[in-house]
Amino acid sequence: MSDLHIRRAQSEEHEEISALALRSKGYWGYSAEFLEACRAELTFDATTCGSGLMWVVAQDDTVLGFSLLRGESNDGELSALFVDPSAIGTGCGRMLLEHTLHAARAAGFTHLELDADPGAESFYLRFGARRIGTSPSGSIPGRELPRLAIALAE
Repeated sequence: MSDLHIRRAQSEEHEEISALALRSKGYWGYSAEFLEACRAELTFDATTCGSGLMWVVAQDDTVLGFSLLRGESNDGELSALFVDPSAIGTGCGRMLLEHTLHAARAAGFTHLELDADPGAESFYLRFGARRIGTSPSGSIPGRELPRLAIALAE
């Protein structure tokens, strides 16, 4: 894909970003009932989108993915990274993750932790993440997600 660029998300994009998150989650073949149970957790409000800690990868005016950082001091959380199914496998995710890791380093984080969808775990492992345990799903009772950590020290 050409002409991709990364920029800060804008508050007025919150509905578009939330819809993208749900489509991206659906890429892994989950049922409609499963996705509906995840809807609240995958809904991002205008304040979050305009926080300065969310980035989008876009082509022209089309948002193809986004990431969200949270945290304080050295401890960061990659609390979201989603790519539209139409852009999975095109390099958008790599571009977005590399940008987010760079931004996290610039913000003073020395490591990030994240809860990965089981289908996306191998993506993060390719970028140096390591599994440190599991975390309970915020949407599906009894479901465990891989808990990963990425060291950011240069």
